Order: sequence, then structure tokens, then C-alpha cells
Amino acid sequence: MKILHTADWHVGKVLKGRTRVDEHRAVLGELVDLARREDVDAVIVAGDLFDTSAPTPEAQSLVLPTLMRLREDGRDVVVLAGNHDHPQLLEVYRPVLGALGIHVVGTFRRPDQGGTLAFRARSGEDVRLAVLPFLSHRYVVRAAEVLTGGATDHNRDYAARIGLLIGALTKGFSAGTVNLVTTHGTLPSGTFGGGEREAQSIFSYYFEATAFPVSTQYAALGHLHRRQRVAGPCPIWYSGSPIAVDFGEERNTPGALLVNVEPGRPAVVLEAAITSARAMATVRGTLGELEAMAPGLEETWLRVVVAEKPRPGLAETVRSILPGALDVTLDERFRPVRAVRATGGTATRGPMELFHDYLTATGRGDEQVEKLFHRLYDEVSG
Repeated sequence: MKILHTADWHVGKVLKGRTRVDEHRAVLGELVDLARREDVDAVIVAGDLFDTSAPTPEAQSLVLPTLMRLREDGRDVVVLAGNHDHPQLLEVYRPVLGALGIHVVGTFRRPDQGGTLAFRARSGEDVRLAVLPFLSHRYVVRAAEVLTGGATDHNRDYAARIGLLIGALTKGFSAGTVNLVTTHGTLPSGTFGGGEREAQSIFSYYFEATAFPVSTQYAALGHLHRRQRVAGPCPIWYSGSPIAVDFGEERNTPGALLVNVEPGRPAVVLEAAITSARAMATVRGTLGELEAMAPGLEETWLRVVVAEKPRPGLAETVRSILPGALDVTLDERFRPVRAVRATGGTATRGPMELFHDYLTATGRGDEQVEKLFHRLYDEVSG
């Protein structure tokens, strides 16, 4: 059985005010071409189809036809909600796409209610696929209650609850089936890609690789944007994003994974690059140096650090030299004192950083308090 594993599309992403709809159209088309060319039997999209929980009609008009094209020739297509997706929106899609043979899981489901899929692949193997969408702290408690049928111990930590849920979803794995797990979350040994949502990636949102049973032939993960294998009791992979989400990911290689798997054997995984999106790069120099770099950077999104004294129209001059310059800042050596102070102010610092600074400045630094603040911020910000 051959599987295409992809995740973290982030369709609808706007980069410094620039739409990326054409890039996403090309990237999704490349994924469809890859599925056709490799004649895969199944496609797993492990969360974050959209960049926001309220995707625009344009973003939805890219994602839904792509899922239908991936379904061509009888491929099984499985989609789950990531932390950027609205789980209830995916549940709205569920009956419609389900009628077309596309499995959609937006919220936690018991194994016998769609949480564990059982189907026969085009290649003939019987498949058991445990599907666990991203769960925030408040929803992981509800999921555990759905599973147990009653109130649960609210002091049990996030990792233990995720382990409990995965254990329940994989209980029906057997030696004669292809046993797969897909979820969206953070393993502590994973390497961040650079563009993940911080509040839902760190501290108490970790869960352990030991949550996956040894009977699993392959675990298909989403959330970390860098393609990588994570050590564990079975083959565990993040597919990474097929498009660099922001400049923190300029060193990543966008792509997807091709997985060959059969009952009783660990999966064999091949990496596939996706090259349709524009590259990202950070460049530094004087105007003259930037002009010398310009050839070959016409199709690259750029973050430019310009080594010139500040003056009116400098950013516009840089953009006339490098049309792909989305972010233009001064080299620290040329920043006025007031500008240096401003960059350390509240305008560019996130809530978590500001709260950390407040605790430190008032002598109240406490890691547990910071963890609670992270959790509260996650709950109110979606």
C-alpha cells in the first residue's frame, strides 16, 4: 500500500500583506500530480488545511476541489483538523465530503463513531487508521469524558490524556492489518520549522512518542513545519509544510512524504520535494550590494536588512531594486537610539513575551504561572 502524507497547507496565508493564492494553487496542483504520478492508494492530510479558523471563500475554493481531485481513481483520502482549522467547520464538511468517499474528522470521535477508520485499500490490504485531530486543553478533557462516559481526573496532564485517547483509538490494531495513526501535535524531540503557532506548540502541549503502540506501521503527523522523522516505538514522521509559511522557514525544504507499508512491517518512507512556491531568503547589505544581488532573486520573497543610514524613501528604494522585498529593516548599526528602543517595546513583542517580562521585572517569575498564562491565552485566542 502506498500513501501520500501531507499536512500544514495553511491555505489563505497572507505574507506581509501579499496574497499567496497563486502559490497555493500551484502547490496543491503539484500534490495532486504527485498522487497521480505515484499512483498512491491513500492520502492523509494531517491538519492545518487553512491558515485561519475562518477561511475565506477563496481559500475554501482551493482546498475542497483539491481534496476531490486527490480522491480520483478511488483513493482513500483522510483529513483531520489542525490547530489553525476550525473543527466545527470540518464537521460541516464531513457529511458532504463523506458522500464522495473523503473521510473528514474535525473533532474527537470514539473508535466506533469514526475515530478509527476501517477500509480495504485499492491495493488490497485491510487498513486500520486511528485519527486524532488537534485538541486544546479544554477539548482534550471533553474527549476523555466522551471516551470514558463520565467525569475524568482534571489533574491528569495533557500528554497522559493524549496517550489515553491514542490507546483507545488503536485498540483494534491486529497483526493482519495495516495499522496507521494520524494526529496533529507536538512531540518534544521534534524540530520546529519556524512558523508554528507558539502557544499551541510548547509547554503543556507536548505529548510523548510512546503514545503510539509498537503495532503501528506508520504515524503520520502534522503541526511541525519541518519534514522529519521522530524517534519512537514505530516509524513516526512529520511531513512538513509543502510551502514555507514565513521567513522563519526559509531554510526548510517544502515537500511531502511517500509511504510504502504492508501488514507486520515498518513503513518505508521516501521524501518528495514540492517546488512550486516561491523561495524565501534574508539578504543584507548596502544599496550597492543589494543591487549586485538582485539578478536571480526576482522570484524570491525577501527580508532585507539594509546597511545604510536612515533617510526618507529608503525602503521604497530597496523595493525598486528588489521587488520581492516584503520586509525592509535597518541594520542595527544604523538604527537611531529611539528606533532601537522602539523595537524592544510592546509593538513587536507578543503577549507571552510581555507577560514573561512583567513577571521578571516584578520579581514574580514562576514557570508554572507562565504555563497557565499560555494555556489561558490559547483558550481565548482560539
